[in-house]
Amino acid sequence: MNQTADLSVFDIIGPRMIGPSSSHTAGAARLAQVAGKIAGPDITEVVFTLYGSFSHTSQGHGSDRALVAGILGMGPDDERLRNSFSIARQQGLRFSFEVSDEETPNANTVRIRTMNRAGRSCSVTGVSVGGGAILITEINGVAVELAGEYPTVILEYMDKPGIIAAVSTALAQERINIAFMRVFRHGKGRKAFMVIETDQLLPPGLTDHIKSVDRDIAQVLLIQEEVQS
Repeated sequence: MNQTADLSVFDIIGPRMIGPSSSHTAGAARLAQVAGKIAGPDITEVVFTLYGSFSHTSQGHGSDRALVAGILGMGPDDERLRNSFSIARQQGLRFSFEVSDEETPNANTVRIRTMNRAGRSCSVTGVSVGGGAILITEINGVAVELAGEYPTVILEYMDKPGIIAAVSTALAQERINIAFMRVFRHGKGRKAFMVIETDQLLPPGLTDHIKSVDRDIAQVLLIQEEVQS
């Protein structure tokens, strides 16, 4: 009996991209694009720390230009990716690269530290897992898991009883179905992140709705192509 695997067009032809490598170019652009959305608007400075093979291929495979392009909001298939350095300078974005010899579980790892105009800093660590796919593994020191494949809500809040139920109710009121939910925290009663992947696109007003359910919700981010928070 013949068995066939379920394959998507993405599996067969790979991601739409500018550059020679799905891991080192497309993955790098997607990582920085998601990191930029997590960091929020008005980024004025970014430092990329490269680990493993990223530290060796940043120039040859264009990972450095892809990372800067992603922070500017460009996708892997954006024709402007090749000129991302000059575009960043024109927009007043300061960027730099550091190379670390620290061992990481995945060879294609990058830490992206940003500062915005208001002085707010953000640190996002992620890996390019191949074929243009990514995984965000840490946000501001808290270990998380975020692949960016679904419309996603990210909440930063103080851990306490009732918040998960309140947020779930808010999503139900918006007729949004939860596909996956994960909670990550430093410890009981300390800073936590909730990552909710959904089956529906996220309306812009959802941010204010969720923030209103509890005063200990510090930040709500919407991660998707159509809506930027």
